[in-house]
Amino acid sequence: MRILIIEDDIDILNNISEYLQLNGYLVDIASDGLQAMNLVDQYPQYYDLLLIDLNLPRLDGLQLIKNIKKIMSTLPIIIITARDQLDDKLNGFAMGIDDYLIKPFALAELNARIQAVWNRCYNLGGQSLLQVEDLILNRKSREISRAGQVLKLSPIALVLLEILMLASPNVVARQKLEQQLWHDSPPDSDSLRTHIHHIRQVIDKPFAKPLLHTVHSVGYKLSQ
Repeated sequence: MRILIIEDDIDILNNISEYLQLNGYLVDIASDGLQAMNLVDQYPQYYDLLLIDLNLPRLDGLQLIKNIKKIMSTLPIIIITARDQLDDKLNGFAMGIDDYLIKPFALAELNARIQAVWNRCYNLGGQSLLQVEDLILNRKSREISRAGQVLKLSPIALVLLEILMLASPNVVARQKLEQQLWHDSPPDSDSLRTHIHHIRQVIDKPFAKPLLHTVHSVGYKLSQ
């Protein structure tokens, strides 16, 4: 899941960002409303969920939400704010937000609310578990295992694995993987290959049968 955090308090912004990344999320940040609006306007399909403070410079949080909803009406939004007045909450929900969290809050609670909104908005239901052969990914807890053995992947590698598992047994083109991970700005030409290598070391090397396959000149697939 890729999350955009819009928060003008740098300490809070960094704390939330670091915590979410440690929990397997891909995170982008913006410190004012206009910067966030430009990101969403430029990449309307890029983010899975937004965390928005209300007291933002250059463009107020409520106005930002109103503008975003014109572009992506179904994009999940959680307000994170010190404003605890009922009118602020009602205004937010009237605009279509999915949750309202009052500062200060525990980061574990924020994570729980993100998961609840994600599950509700994307209707995971019975699809919360992905399985290819003996490889299992729990999309709610972000835990992976193979043959009953718990495995660990970097956050980006975990997202990459999820994309491949959703597509399995079909091939996913290299260009599509790069676009889904980094949109139009991959870090460098070897970044995808590096993450693929990391996944192989974790999910294949300790086991007898490889699941991750390279389809030369095309892309990658997960299959028996």
